[in-house]
Amino acid sequence: MSTAPEPRASAARVTSLTLLLPHLRPYLPRALAAGFALVAAAGLTLALGQGLRQLIDQGFVGGAAALDQAAIFMGSVVALLALATSARYYLVSWLGERVAADLRRRVFDHVLSLSPSFFETARTGDILSRMTADVALLQALIGSAISMGLRNMLTGLGALAMLLATSAKLAGIVLAVLPLVIVPLVVFGRRERRLSKVAQERVADLAATAEEALNGLRIVQAFTHEPEDRKRFSAEVERSVAAALRRIASRTALILVVILCGFGAITFSLWVGGHDVVAGRMTGGELSAFVFYAVLLASSGATMSELWGEIQRAAAAADRLLELLSARSDIAVPAQPQALPQPAQGRVAFESVRFAYPTRPGQSALDDFSLVVEPGETVALVGPSGAGKTTVFQLLLRFYDPQSGRVLVDGVDAATLDPAELRGRLGLVPQDPAIFSTSVAENVRYGRLDATDAEVEAAAVAAAADDFIRKLPQGYATHLGARGVTLSGGQRQRIAIARAILRDPPILLLDEATSALDAESEQSVQRALEALSQGRTTLVVAHRLATVRKADRIVVMEGGRIVAMGTHDALVREGGLYARLAALQFSETV
Repeated sequence: MSTAPEPRASAARVTSLTLLLPHLRPYLPRALAAGFALVAAAGLTLALGQGLRQLIDQGFVGGAAALDQAAIFMGSVVALLALATSARYYLVSWLGERVAADLRRRVFDHVLSLSPSFFETARTGDILSRMTADVALLQALIGSAISMGLRNMLTGLGALAMLLATSAKLAGIVLAVLPLVIVPLVVFGRRERRLSKVAQERVADLAATAEEALNGLRIVQAFTHEPEDRKRFSAEVERSVAAALRRIASRTALILVVILCGFGAITFSLWVGGHDVVAGRMTGGELSAFVFYAVLLASSGATMSELWGEIQRAAAAADRLLELLSARSDIAVPAQPQALPQPAQGRVAFESVRFAYPTRPGQSALDDFSLVVEPGETVALVGPSGAGKTTVFQLLLRFYDPQSGRVLVDGVDAATLDPAELRGRLGLVPQDPAIFSTSVAENVRYGRLDATDAEVEAAAVAAAADDFIRKLPQGYATHLGARGVTLSGGQRQRIAIARAILRDPPILLLDEATSALDAESEQSVQRALEALSQGRTTLVVAHRLATVRKADRIVVMEGGRIVAMGTHDALVREGGLYARLAALQFSETV
């Protein structure tokens, strides 16, 4: 998904508001009730003009009784208008909240379904901006702008009809000015759409810049990069303000034109009507009613001009959300996925796999890579950075599909499986574990939600994590901060290991699983991992060769290819890349 999409036609942006229809459909009874209240409020507003006419023409002339009757009529209309308006406000506000919640849920669910290749180019801050700020604009559209627009449209049309019924001559003066109001609405509306889209993109840039700096705050401070980041953020703020001010200036000009034309016409009509009252061609009540309806028409036009800008902003927001929702995952669930054999065996095979990451299509991460890992075997992948070790895990988890060749699990091509079923047989301990902003117990339970507290604690004990967890303020109930910032690197790693132990998968993937541990903890965790590996297939990525010396086989990789394979002792005797790495780490003579 491009963060700066090519502009679409204006009509396409307006029609993108149809995004809301599926989310409004479940709440149709409420929407109809809100529509009824809206029509009632518009009708009662128009009835106020007739009450004003009656109050002046009959109340002031017919005595106290007529005045009382006119006042009661006006009071009744006002009371009903208050009830209808408050009901409309509650119902449309409720609709706005519900639709916004459903839309955010839909966008979040869709984003979670996208493959990692999407996030190689997409910015997290931009996605969050669409889920929050853009959805908020659509919420305001449903919860306020649409109902106000319809109410003002009905009121304006009704006021126009009442103007014609009251005085065709004066109504003609007002109608003559309407084109001067409508033309700016169309012209400025197109400009509003364009400027609103730009302004929303600048807000997304702002969010992305802030999110990037805050996520790397410790690095920012460690490298005393604060002044440069402040400067960069300030520049984004100014770009956002400049874009917003251009939009505001455009709307200001629109409001100026609409109010000048609308209320100028009223003033002129009032002057002409005043002469008619003086000449006896019109009553004071009729003129008062006419002025009331003319003000209603003009204020409706002015409000519509403002609301038109809100509609354009919401259309641009819907356009951005549709763009995100139209993104498709590179990893699709087959129409008829195959089933993995039961019980699980744990056999893994790579057959002549060639793969390059989407952002680096000309650089192969794996090149004619073939490897078979038998059930229960422990295989270590070693080699320099960039050799393709972690890519093996990425393909096995089916975060990506190879450009050629096959990845098989228990004899079934991974591309024919439902990714969820495939990943259900895998347990991953990454080099940089994800710790979520919840309790320690829930972090360990993340891969197996039905685990009991006793099972959670047993997994933590096996991962050498129980001791430090019990020393936390609330033990296993301690709430961890975002990304586990309250824990050390080793503590985060041990929680991730406990998570994998609790999942009890037939295939275990260890990506530098002990890299963040001190020597004493590493020995404890290594013993736990060795026990865990018994009876299950284990693939280990490691730079520290001491952690893989006991592996059944060590696969040496370089440039996406396998350059050697064997046990530690055999590879050292053989010489080559592994022997050089071993010499560096163990000071062995080769």
